[in-house]
Amino acid sequence: MRFGIISTAGIARSALIPAIGRTDHSVDAIASRDESRARAVADEFGIERAYGSYEQLLADPDIDAVYNPLPNGLHAEWTERAADAGVDVLCEKPLAADAAAAESVAAHCRDAGVTLMEGFMYRYHPRTERVAELVATELEGVHAVNASFKFRLDDPDDVRLDPDLAGGALMDVGCYAVSAARLFLGEPDRVYAHSRDSRGAGVDTDLMGLLEYDDGAMAHVDGSFDAPETQRYRVEAENGWVAADPAFNVPADEPATLTYEIDGREGHERFAPTDQYARQVEAFADCVDRGVEPRTGGDEAVANMRVIDALYESAARDSPVVVG
Repeated sequence: MRFGIISTAGIARSALIPAIGRTDHSVDAIASRDESRARAVADEFGIERAYGSYEQLLADPDIDAVYNPLPNGLHAEWTERAADAGVDVLCEKPLAADAAAAESVAAHCRDAGVTLMEGFMYRYHPRTERVAELVATELEGVHAVNASFKFRLDDPDDVRLDPDLAGGALMDVGCYAVSAARLFLGEPDRVYAHSRDSRGAGVDTDLMGLLEYDDGAMAHVDGSFDAPETQRYRVEAENGWVAADPAFNVPADEPATLTYEIDGREGHERFAPTDQYARQVEAFADCVDRGVEPRTGGDEAVANMRVIDALYESAARDSPVVVG
């Protein structure tokens, strides 16, 4: 598969372009609104073609798929425009600024006959797959999840602090906690949330939420730009628990671990260094080849955004909100 990269965003340079290079696929073109910047990144990574506009890249007949790491508020527009060009799309999370927009994007891609994947890379790590297996087959009476992703965002001009570009801690990192809670517990019925804007930027820099289920289960989720780096989750059940730390952004050259206690049996499992971004790319290409919905496809993206929308609404109203 021949990829084009829409923008020279840091996540593309640090993670996706190197990850694609570790697969049988290739990055053949990159675009920026500043052609000289696109050329500099192309030269750095040995990419053949550099364009001074996203439109030029989408018009390239030799591109099979695009990776879209633009700011959140631009994901929907350029994913739909890529679909109109007939190329498959791997879009960074979150897919859109809200659930309605995500639903529109997913439908647009289906109508165009292209594959859409949202870039929740942690879902493709073998450890995540193992935790999901333990939760499904060995834990009994799963009733709680605690999931957290925090870090210090020091740049006051970072696009993640721009409300016009759908910034905010929940959109950037808290969305991982929401994704994990849903993976292990399913879709919540209600949420209750509290947020703060410590920078006066017009977006949440901290958001904590409670996901409630009619069967009594619950999840605590939070994301922050104002704390030392933390990324973990723990799943609680009547007969034990399983936990991962660091949970989401595991470097490709570092092992990952999980710990658990199930029916009185303590466990500690170690996973060899794995490039979860490369595994995501390979899964994407496989879904394109087989014409199947990705694990983190459009429907999953919409479901995650419904919970995020409800959390934001709850924080604004200071009261519980029914999801969807």
